[in-house]
Amino acid sequence: MMVNQKAHTGMPVVPNLEDFDKRSGGAFERLIFSHRKLVLFSCLFMTLVMGFFAAKLDVNASFERMIPVNNPYIQNYLQYKSELPGLGNTIRVVVSNKQGDIYDPEYLKTLEEVNDTLYLIPGIDRSWMRSLWMPIVRWREVTENGITGGAVMPSDYDGTESSIQSLKRNVDRAGLRGSLVASDESSSMIVAPLLDRNPNTGEPLDYGEFSQELENKIRSYESEKIGIHIVGFSKLVGDLIDGLQAVMLFFAVSVVIAALFVYLYTRCLRSTILLVSIAVIGVVWLLGLMQILGYSLDPYSILVPFLIFAIGLSHGTQKMNGVLQDIGRGTHKYVAARYTFRRLFLTGLTALLTNIVGFAVLAIIDIPVIRDLAITTSIGVFLLIFTKLILIPVSLSYIGVSKKAARIAIEKEKSDSQSSTWLGRVWAGLDKFTDRKFAIGAIFASVLITAISSVIMMDLKIGDLDPGAPELRPDSRYNLDNAYINENYGLSSDQFAVIMKTDPDGCRFYEPLKAMDKLAWQLRQTSGVQATDSLAERVRLMTSGMAEGSTKWFTISRDQAITNAAVDAAMISSPGVTNQDCSVTPLIAYLTDHKADTLTRVLNEVQGFAAENNTSQDAERPVEFLLAAGNAGIEAATNIEVRKGIVIMYFAVYGATALLCLLTFRSFGRAIRATVVAMVPLIMTTIICKALMVGLGIGLKVATLPVIAVGVGVGVDYALYLLGVQVAVQARGESLTVAYRRSLDFTGRVVALIGLTMAAGVVTWAWSPIKFQADMGILLTFMFLWNMIGALILIPALSHFLLNDSENLKPESGSVGASDSPGAADTSSQSHQKAVTQTSRMVVAD
Repeated sequence: MMVNQKAHTGMPVVPNLEDFDKRSGGAFERLIFSHRKLVLFSCLFMTLVMGFFAAKLDVNASFERMIPVNNPYIQNYLQYKSELPGLGNTIRVVVSNKQGDIYDPEYLKTLEEVNDTLYLIPGIDRSWMRSLWMPIVRWREVTENGITGGAVMPSDYDGTESSIQSLKRNVDRAGLRGSLVASDESSSMIVAPLLDRNPNTGEPLDYGEFSQELENKIRSYESEKIGIHIVGFSKLVGDLIDGLQAVMLFFAVSVVIAALFVYLYTRCLRSTILLVSIAVIGVVWLLGLMQILGYSLDPYSILVPFLIFAIGLSHGTQKMNGVLQDIGRGTHKYVAARYTFRRLFLTGLTALLTNIVGFAVLAIIDIPVIRDLAITTSIGVFLLIFTKLILIPVSLSYIGVSKKAARIAIEKEKSDSQSSTWLGRVWAGLDKFTDRKFAIGAIFASVLITAISSVIMMDLKIGDLDPGAPELRPDSRYNLDNAYINENYGLSSDQFAVIMKTDPDGCRFYEPLKAMDKLAWQLRQTSGVQATDSLAERVRLMTSGMAEGSTKWFTISRDQAITNAAVDAAMISSPGVTNQDCSVTPLIAYLTDHKADTLTRVLNEVQGFAAENNTSQDAERPVEFLLAAGNAGIEAATNIEVRKGIVIMYFAVYGATALLCLLTFRSFGRAIRATVVAMVPLIMTTIICKALMVGLGIGLKVATLPVIAVGVGVGVDYALYLLGVQVAVQARGESLTVAYRRSLDFTGRVVALIGLTMAAGVVTWAWSPIKFQADMGILLTFMFLWNMIGALILIPALSHFLLNDSENLKPESGSVGASDSPGAADTSSQSHQKAVTQTSRMVVAD
């Protein structure tokens, strides 16, 4: 028979299924639970299908998807990309002689083999590949007869001493030390631009496969005598993809830790396995759908599967907690599942919709990889509506929880209510934050911490803060290779290219060349610039060479015939110095590094120069200096987009979150105040997180940008679950203290559990071989914990001033505590006991 007393949820205890009115509840609830087997079969079928497609998901990255393709600077690069060989996505292979210099027949033979092997790897743009063995690399010399030259590698090279001496002279005459030859002549470099697509398959170049080719075919030449050093975007991505195996291991560790924490909380093995399994199912659905929609998983979006798992686990644990408490009070498992669905579906749906919108607005940032992350994460969270809000309650209606676990949960709650356990004392301590004295103290401390963090975060840099590849550990093979190249080569691989655009043959005239020469001089005076290379500088050299090397002629001549001859000579000796019709001419600045400050200085210098010297198309000699090409120039444009997009993203994320919070709390006046209470901890967490990034030396860039949105997306769940119960209880006439205590009893434990579980899962990432994953692990650990602590402390403190008006509300008929005055609710042990034994029902349960 139905027990007349009401459970802590405000709903009747129904020990026998026959006593439950299956026609009760909303239409959607009845539809779901009337077709439970169909729901389970559909989810099983979906899991099998999505698992099949998930197994076929590619792991890759695209150079162009990492850059803001609609940025005007990047548009300039893409427009003239075919005419700017080597100024975008290139690979650099350095072959070193550990026991001597490059003028060793055995070394040169190995270098030739490496060169030929690299030449044949699919994806190499062979026409612009440069090395000592490529005829495109030429020398030039001024003689009494004018300028002569030829290929650096002698056409009759045969390994004899005389041919090696010829090579040595040609290297000197070509001025290759510091560029293609190391300053100490112990190694030489092969520079190979990459194609966007594999010419054999027509598919986008697979960087993971390409990197393996480099390891298997190029790195294999490494020996006691020969050293191989490889750098470039494709190799970096390849190393990150290789590191994904370790990432998957850490993901598995996170799942195990989550399962352990949930089990220690519930002490129910079967429901723990169910909860974790369904959380993993949500990830499988997402990966399968990504493959169907044509997405690939790249090293920068590896956060998405864990994020979906974590959000799913958070919502799932709330559902299981509700079922656990109902069964512990004697309710049948089927009825308990329906009660939980009835109470938490709307709040869970609102929280998930908030997550979807919060992540979707990341698409505002005009970087394809971020846009893909925004879309795929939003899709993944949408799938959780089915796996977490529907599948978990339906599954629990069949398996329920063990009687032992239910009994332990009730006993634990009773002991906590009497503050006889450490957790009970913690809950009692949190209750105090509803009092004015403690509320003022908590708010003051929060304001102080936020103010200090606001000052610190002003030093947050956009972009990289370290040389090499900050995504990898400083002692990684890639960064060691990069350090070797920087140490042994005078010109770094960080190239910032400015495009001079003129009319056809416009680069031959004095005015454009003089302007280019002036910009090159200004850049050489800029901190962080090692050297420059441009047509203007080569024209100076050629003009001097045609005048028997006289330094008086080391200039750009106003005599058009002389300048034409100098330009022709430069184009022959240095292919790529300008395009065929002399209308697109790059000026390359070699930077000491690609740190944010260096890029900003160079960018500002070029922008200022272009504003003063660009002329209109109506001018006699129109000239435009356009940004930007080269890996450093492209990164500078990306930093601009991140800087611009982060502000828009904040407004969009917080605006969307605030709007959905307003819709959650129905009374307009109360909704505004409740939204403020929910949003303040989130904003505070973002500010402190940025200050933490400054302290850890982490820049804000493509790899770290999603972490901010994750903090908001996960943090709002905590606030909605806590406030949902609190506001509902207050609306029935209870005091703030009683309402908040019921919120703690009903959802607070799970909020604390999930915060600790997710933090414990991601903190292990700090030991990942991929540094940016380690950075994300540290930042996410902080955000999960701080969001949880902020919600548990600041929600009652802020509620004291913004939501402490229950005395002005008329309690609903039959609501508990209707006869208790607010003051009594704060002090009476009887009222306090009610707060424990009668936790609130959600608004949707009324």
